[in-house]
Amino acid sequence: MTATLIEGTSVRAVVPASSANLGPGFDTLGLALGLYDEITVTAAASGLSVRVDGEGASEVPWGPSHLVVRAIERGLEAAGVWANGLEVVCHNRIPHSRGLGSSASAAVGGLSAANALVTAVDPSLALPPETLVQLASEFEGHPDNASASVLGGAVVSWSREVGPPEGPRHFAAVRLDVHPDLGATVLIPRETSSTAHTRGLLPDLVPHRDAAFTASRSALAVVALTSRPDLLPLATEDRLHQPYRAEALPTTARWVRTLRDHGHAATVSGAGPTVLILGTESLPADLRTQAEDDGMTVLELDIAGAVESSPVVG
Repeated sequence: MTATLIEGTSVRAVVPASSANLGPGFDTLGLALGLYDEITVTAAASGLSVRVDGEGASEVPWGPSHLVVRAIERGLEAAGVWANGLEVVCHNRIPHSRGLGSSASAAVGGLSAANALVTAVDPSLALPPETLVQLASEFEGHPDNASASVLGGAVVSWSREVGPPEGPRHFAAVRLDVHPDLGATVLIPRETSSTAHTRGLLPDLVPHRDAAFTASRSALAVVALTSRPDLLPLATEDRLHQPYRAEALPTTARWVRTLRDHGHAATVSGAGPTVLILGTESLPADLRTQAEDDGMTVLELDIAGAVESSPVVG
């Protein structure tokens, strides 16, 4: 039997940005960052209303094809709850197409908002975090960004086939509690980047020595993130994907090299072009000024917690 949302029920979801790969952990390691989109959803008598302001407002559809709307509908469907109508308002602060997980955040935010609506109908129907990871990752095709926004902190994520090749996949993740002194700085260029394009630059085969090197650094990254941040410059080294993407991201690659030459744990954030720097101290003033003079937006961000959703009162 399908439950129906009560008209006027309103909820808000606050969802963090994320960075994926963190150097060597291609499609596996992720980190939630303290930059947030906010989504308010209200059950209506009929129809669909969508409003978007902030980042990407002029670039996304204001209708049923909007990713947030599709995620809300998917979450309600998974819980067996029906909506006669929806009013959706998105306040976007996460830059789009910059390697900060904006699409994953949209999916996670929509699913979390749906879950809050479901909880208002019947708490026993609420979807657990592992289901949110699965559903959000289905939109993305890989779980690193999505699971970071669902669970917060750092994540190790993976997938496995549950049927024939190219068929459905099971996505999962575990959260790592990061070292309390760890923070992140991001350098966000003006230009955007396409994940599909930069992923297409990756070779089908890599040398065994490069695979072994990157596997060792990925394992070391877990230690560095949780207990030994002094190891981060070593732990964020990579030979699996960043060298192949460098030609398409010249400004990003130049800044990664510059920062690493100064001893900072700098990587390409996701598919770029944002540069992620992990560490326990702020970016030195001279490097910050140089980055800003080069057209970068420089943000110092906390490591974020999990997505949050709650009823809107009043």
